Amino acid sequence: MLRFYEPMSQHTTFKVGGPADIWIQPDSEHFLDYAKSLIKGNIPFFVLGGGSNIVVSDKGIRGTVLDTTQWGSCFVEGTDMIFRSGTRIAEAVELAAQHNLGGLAFLAGMPGTVGGAVWMNARCYGHAIAEFLETVTIIDENAALCTIPYNPQEYGYKKSPFQQRPVIIVEVRVHLYSQKEEDIRKEMLCHTHDRSIKGHYRFPCAGSVFKNNKDFSKPTGQIIEELGLCGLRIGGAQVADYHGNIIINTGTATATDIQSLVEYLMEQVYKRTGFRLEPEICFIGG
Repeated sequence: MLRFYEPMSQHTTFKVGGPADIWIQPDSEHFLDYAKSLIKGNIPFFVLGGGSNIVVSDKGIRGTVLDTTQWGSCFVEGTDMIFRSGTRIAEAVELAAQHNLGGLAFLAGMPGTVGGAVWMNARCYGHAIAEFLETVTIIDENAALCTIPYNPQEYGYKKSPFQQRPVIIVEVRVHLYSQKEEDIRKEMLCHTHDRSIKGHYRFPCAGSVFKNNKDFSKPTGQIIEELGLCGLRIGGAQVADYHGNIIINTGTATATDIQSLVEYLMEQVYKRTGFRLEPEICFIGG
C-alpha cells in the first residue's frame, strides 16, 4: 500500500502529526525489496513501527515513511523465538505465553512492535528487551542483510546501537526460558493492570515522556508531581493529573503543543531542582 501526504496522526498513539510525503506499508512478500530500495536509492526515510514513542511534527515527515506493521510473524526453535520486526508487542507476548516461554511478560500491555522495542531497548518493570536478545538482523547501510550477535556493551538504558545508524531492523531472535503458561499469564495480567491503573490507556499518549535517572533518587513522575505540575496544559496537551510522567492529548493537541509542554517541564524541573530531564519520546520530522 502506498499513499502520498498520509497524515501521521493516523499512525501514532499521540494522534498528532502532519503528512508524510510518501507512506509505504508493504505486504510481507515485498517488504524486503521495498526496504532495500530505500537504502540503495539513498532516499530519506523513517521506519515506523507502532508509532508509540514518537511525536511527529505538525509539518509532517519529508521523504518516505516505511510502515513495518505488515511485516510480522513468529518462528519458534526450542526456547528461542524469531520475530519479524513488524510483529506487534501484544502478539509477541501472547505467542510466548502460548509456547510456555517466559521472559517477555514484562512487555504486556505495551503498544508498538518488536523492531521498535529493540531500537529503543524497551525497558520497564526492571527488565529490558536486550536481556533476551540473541541476534538482530538488519538491512545495513549497503542494503545487505546482516545478522548481528547481541553485544551487551552496545546497549544501555533505552539505547541500542541502531539509533545511530541508517539501517532497518527486519528480524529479532530472543532466547527465553521454559515457564508454565499459567504463571506467565499472571505476570502479564499484573503488568497490564498496572499500566491501566497508571492511566496509560485513558487518552492518546506515548506512555512515559521522560527517562528515569537513578541520580534523582526518585522517579521522574514523582518529581513532576511534587512540583505541582500535574494538570499543567499548553493548548490541547496536558500533564496528566493522575501521573506526572505522562502527557496526554486531550483531543485538540498539536505536536507543537506537546513539544512546548515537554520543554517547559524540563525548564521548570531544572530551575527548581537542578535535575536535567531527558525525553524518552522522539520528536520526528519538521
